[in-house]
Order: sequence, then C-alpha cells, then structure tokens
Amino acid sequence: MGGKFLDSQISQNGSFTGSVGIGVTSTPALFGTLGLITSGAGAHLRVQFTATVTVSSLVSVLTPVTIQIFRGTGVGATLVYSATESLPLGLLVLSETVFTATGCDYQPPNPDGFLIYQAFVSIPAGLAILPVRTGPESFNAAAYSD
Repeated sequence: MGGKFLDSQISQNGSFTGSVGIGVTSTPALFGTLGLITSGAGAHLRVQFTATVTVSSLVSVLTPVTIQIFRGTGVGATLVYSATESLPLGLLVLSETVFTATGCDYQPPNPDGFLIYQAFVSIPAGLAILPVRTGPESFNAAAYSD
C-alpha cells in the first residue's frame, strides 16, 4: 500500500561507553519517547517504528530481553508491540548484544492529530548477572496515511 508521509521523529540516547551503564530489571525502563504530527491523516493511518537497545551482562543464561512499544503515556497508554529475544549464553565473560525490534501500529485512533509513542526495555528477574544497558539506544517512528 502506497502512502503519504506525515511525520517522523527519533529519540536517541547516547552511548554509555566508559560508564557502568544503566541497570536492566524486570520493571520496564523507558528509553525513548517521541511525538508524531498526524493531522490530515486519511482513514488508513499507520505508524512504523524501530527500537534498538544494547544490553551487556557479566554472565547470562539465555536471558530474554523484552522491548515494548506503547501508544500514549501513563495509565492510559496502549501496548501496541512487544518483542522478546534472548541474550546469548555467556561463560563468565562480558557479553554485549544489540536488540532491534521493528513493527507497525496500523490504524491507531487519531482524534487530536498528534500521537505519542514510548519504548521500554526489561528482563525477567534473576536470570543474568549485572545486566546493564550500555547504549547507544534509539527509537524512531514515521507516520503514513492514504
């Protein structure tokens, strides 16, 4: 399906190189927020997005990392996408893995002509030793319509 480009944005966190990094826990941690101008959209609005986060761990045993994308903020936010992938098996060595999730929010409600999206990352409790987000991290999205 062809489409008319409406808007695109990127939320970019810098690299945490040289620092300890930011811990990753079972509580989803926000790593990107962006807003898209969607006024003038037709009936077939879609938002395509890509989120990338880098996680390091001293030791990991196939630890699943989950990236979640929400439309909106706070209590009323709607989960529109969730992807889970495992850290590779590590043997007392620092492993660093880049996770990328790509998805689409097809025909979201558009009452105000502006949509906000947020990206979160989490891991289950107790499956990795010293898991940290080491960056860089990015979250980008583009809105298209008919």
